Amino acid sequence: MADDTTARTLAWNDIRRDCRALAARLAGRPRFHGIFAVARGGLVPAALLARDLDIRLVDTVCIASYDDRRRGGVEVLKAPTGDGGGWLVVDDLVDSGTTARAVRALLPAAHYATLYAKPEGRPWVDDFVTAVDQSVWLVFPWET
Repeated sequence: MADDTTARTLAWNDIRRDCRALAARLAGRPRFHGIFAVARGGLVPAALLARDLDIRLVDTVCIASYDDRRRGGVEVLKAPTGDGGGWLVVDDLVDSGTTARAVRALLPAAHYATLYAKPEGRPWVDDFVTAVDQSVWLVFPWET
């Protein structure tokens, strides 16, 4: 972490609360055919949203993203088929937007939602629950 970065540790209760808030926001939309969880961060939120939205078809899109210290870019480990029309893509966080841009290229017609969004990544998602400053490092409960 850089010196100007602040860490914020999230609890399981925070995740559950924010998933419920996202589900409430998405409930007014036409029903989704299924959910694509962005592995790995989107796996837990996708499972909770699948229950909250009564969606039984859940799949993954698997992306490995690398920061600038590791040459930047992404590697698609498992790509979905189709353009994503009628599907919900779920991730825990959109940070720089690198992963979101790659997923958007794979699923341009999908609805992309995250629990948390930083300013650089916000243009790449359709819905999010909580805005987070770019300098905040979120620590998720499944990472501790």
